[in-house]
Amino acid sequence: MRTTRITLLLLMAFAVVLAALSRAIPLLAQSGADNGEWRSYGGDEGSTRYSPLDQINRENVKDLKIAWTWKSDNFGRAEFKNESTPLMANGILYFTAGDRRAVVAVDAGNGETLWVWRMDERERHQRAPRRNSGRGVAYWADGQDERIVVITPGFRIVALNARTGIPVQGFGENGIVDLFKEYQYTEDLTGRIGNTSPAVIARNTIVVGPALLVGARTSKENVKADIMAFDVRTGRRKWVVHTIPRKGEAGYETWLNDSAEYTGNAGMWGPYSVDPALGYVYLSIEAPTNDVYGGDRPGANLFSDSLMCVDIETGKVVWYRQLIHHDIWDYDMPPHPILVDINVGGRPIKAVVQLSKQAFAYVFDRVTGAPVWPIEERPVPASDVPGELAFPTQPFPTRPPAFDVQGITTNDLIDFTPELRAKAIEAIKPFRTGPIYTPGSLGQAPGGTRGTIIVPGFGGGANWESGAADPETGFVYVGSNTGPSVIALTRPQPNTQTASYVSGDGLGLPRIDGLPLMKPPYGRITAYDMNKGEIAWQIPNGDTPPAIRNSPALKGLNIPRTGSPSRAGILVTRTLLFAGEGWGGQPVFRAYDKATGQIIWETQIPAGTQASLPMAYMHQGRQYVAFMAGDAATSTPAQLVAFALPPPPAPAPAAAPQNQGGAQ
Repeated sequence: MRTTRITLLLLMAFAVVLAALSRAIPLLAQSGADNGEWRSYGGDEGSTRYSPLDQINRENVKDLKIAWTWKSDNFGRAEFKNESTPLMANGILYFTAGDRRAVVAVDAGNGETLWVWRMDERERHQRAPRRNSGRGVAYWADGQDERIVVITPGFRIVALNARTGIPVQGFGENGIVDLFKEYQYTEDLTGRIGNTSPAVIARNTIVVGPALLVGARTSKENVKADIMAFDVRTGRRKWVVHTIPRKGEAGYETWLNDSAEYTGNAGMWGPYSVDPALGYVYLSIEAPTNDVYGGDRPGANLFSDSLMCVDIETGKVVWYRQLIHHDIWDYDMPPHPILVDINVGGRPIKAVVQLSKQAFAYVFDRVTGAPVWPIEERPVPASDVPGELAFPTQPFPTRPPAFDVQGITTNDLIDFTPELRAKAIEAIKPFRTGPIYTPGSLGQAPGGTRGTIIVPGFGGGANWESGAADPETGFVYVGSNTGPSVIALTRPQPNTQTASYVSGDGLGLPRIDGLPLMKPPYGRITAYDMNKGEIAWQIPNGDTPPAIRNSPALKGLNIPRTGSPSRAGILVTRTLLFAGEGWGGQPVFRAYDKATGQIIWETQIPAGTQASLPMAYMHQGRQYVAFMAGDAATSTPAQLVAFALPPPPAPAPAAAPQNQGGAQ
């Protein structure tokens, strides 16, 4: 009896432990960076960009100082914009630098270079479609095996020993997997496909997102950007997802006139996210060729411009949501999906938030793909460009509201003075304007317009910087740019591109006496309370730029804070929200009250505008906040800047004992 009772008690205790684990495990994807480290591009696999560190708080943030910097002056061509977010594991920071995408490991406490690895890719590098330092690396560890995984500009996966920087034998061929061979095309892929963002690794699986030629002035044909996964230990390919379906596959019917046979792109050049507990990877897919004309690919064009949920071990598509049908605005999906648990009306939801160039925040149940709030298919304007069949409807979220301006009317134009407003109204007369999803128009047509002004423009809204989430509150933060663009379509020059129409041959976006066409703010930071689907606060991202503040057209006027025409990169900690103004903004770094948007602290950064996203880590008892900064305007190459509080003073030496009784 005693043995039975003990066994029963042990079983009950085991059941309690299992129940606790079942509640805790789903939080792993959105609990923020663990153990004072930063092992994933987005802090955790769910891309919250949240660190629970709280040594730096609103009382002492004013004391932050630069602890060390690391400069990239000699890594290939002078690099002013480095978008890499460093990873931190076991006291070492890992990042990429230079147009050849060197991998660098530095001491997290002082920035000392520990090792550097770079591949000589020769022609494949010279012709790479995205020849730059990329956005960083991926990290994986299993016991004593610790690896850094990088995707090169020439489109190879390389696994490096994290301690030495030496390629790992047993992975692929001498530590390298040639992705050209994995695509199994018969023609040469050099210059047609490459990579921008780091891979993600979960459940011993590497998922690779391809980037391709920018699609505004391309042929209707290109490489199909299949998403692939590989075994992290061996480099063996595990699965492939066709973002442009092959004949016989689901979705092929949405490419009319057999256009899926030749259309390319639909890649994944932005970052992406994983829920390791569910075993799902969330892929945000870009537009197909070409970006602004779809007459050569009629139909809805699945799975372009979609959020796809895929089983990371098998490659099976669990669910998908197409967020733009038949994209003709270059509104692809570069922001990384953000995984955050929220509570809506008392109902807990494991959510995924997909921010977008078009300034929508789409919110889904990340398990089922069901919208958290209704998404309505609404009619949108038709196209009059020959051959173009714009899709008749687009999905509009009913909650939360858009985080930036959508579409353009005269009410959106500059209005500092009546004279400036009148000039702006006159300046847009040659253009077509209208609500969001107004199609592009011909750049030169008898009796027609000189193109269409679209808002947000090609850069967004949001872009690859995406946003951040606070898993403790359910808040989601996003930096955005209120920047219009012009879509003016023209026939390509003979023997150049095969698309029926390409971008160009219209008027440029007008400026009014040297000032932006639209009224401010030019850039914003928005905080969503995702439990309510509401905007909690919204502020201009930065002060008024000097070029606007000192404009002769505004002399004598009291200009309100306008924000910079840039997208903030955001980091959330337990105590604060940190943000730089982003590329094109002023060289300032700030800490905000994350509940209200109030500026708590700001400082000039030494190397100009911030290009990468800030991250945080703890090393030997000190919390650091680090990011890349660089400035083309001042010819200052990119450098990694690490801030920390001053170290505590060294303890005073103990007083020498006094002789009170003579020799003993």
